Amino acid sequence: MTAHVILRNVTKRFGSVVAVDNLNLEIARGECLSLLGPSGCGKTTTLRMLAGFEDLDEGEILVGDRVISSRFKNYYLPPEKRDFGMVFQAFAVWPHLSVFDNVAFPLQIRGLSRPEIREKTTKALTYTGLLDVRDSYPNELSGGQKQRIALARSISFNPTVMLLDEPLSNLDPKMREVMRFEIKELQKRFNFTIIYVTHDQAEAMALSDRIVVMDFGALIQQDDTPVNVYLRPANKFVFSFIGLSNFLAVELADGRIYLQGAREAGPVTAAVPPHAPGKPPTLACRPAEIEMVPTGGVRGVVTRRVLLGDIIDYRVQVGPTEVRVQRNVRKPVFSEEDQCGLVFSALHWYDESGARVPTP
Repeated sequence: MTAHVILRNVTKRFGSVVAVDNLNLEIARGECLSLLGPSGCGKTTTLRMLAGFEDLDEGEILVGDRVISSRFKNYYLPPEKRDFGMVFQAFAVWPHLSVFDNVAFPLQIRGLSRPEIREKTTKALTYTGLLDVRDSYPNELSGGQKQRIALARSISFNPTVMLLDEPLSNLDPKMREVMRFEIKELQKRFNFTIIYVTHDQAEAMALSDRIVVMDFGALIQQDDTPVNVYLRPANKFVFSFIGLSNFLAVELADGRIYLQGAREAGPVTAAVPPHAPGKPPTLACRPAEIEMVPTGGVRGVVTRRVLLGDIIDYRVQVGPTEVRVQRNVRKPVFSEEDQCGLVFSALHWYDESGARVPTP
């Protein structure tokens, strides 16, 4: 696919702090790409440079073959001329304007005729389910409806790129799920490119064609499909950030791997991963990748059990190590202080630097 949005060697500093360090990205037309990472890693700064709210210290940004920001060319296109749709965490609606006038405002400042404004605004309201409340005011609406106003306003002028910065974080969980589907449907209908900033993994997984996992300085840790980011994390940082995780110290004895200090509990595996002499790698696994059995397995004792809807979250003590396990509530239930065995269905290995070690 042809690159639509291109960031080349983009760097942004705030005093001595490097917020974005030599970032390179290409996003295809019609693609939804999420920037995912911890707070303060440079996601929002990257989006603000795309929007034109922050200038670059180094590098350049292009949309298609058009340069919109370039430090070495000393060129900067103002935000209002970039024609990007933008939706932010705050609902950003004008309380003194009706729903119709909120959505129409970007078209008015672009100088469109009244018939064009009416047509495009009505179309945007229809696609976002707001036509029936067009004459209402924001304080009469729910949070979800207010965020729909922001979406309708952003799509009213048919942008080719949509920038979304934590747009659903102020909504309740049920409404967030509804809005995820609505955003995806709007993208299919209008075929705009989405660049989506979030620290919510569920949002990124549900919406994205690609996920870029960032660490501080917007350093890319993995750029991949949602499935690969979850199932094949590139390094320990990505594994720890995406989903729930166990990181377990192990030891090697008699050609087998044991949890550290718990040889009497039984081996985890006989497949020993590559490692430096005397330095076995760290074992990583998801709580859902461990089965609990009454006999066999790595022996441990249930120390805690918590019901979380359709799953039960267990803590199992194996020697000095606590292991987190999650099971479907419909499977046989273990009680606190019960003995059980742990069977590890998927093993991930990381060396001292955090790099992935090939599975033996």
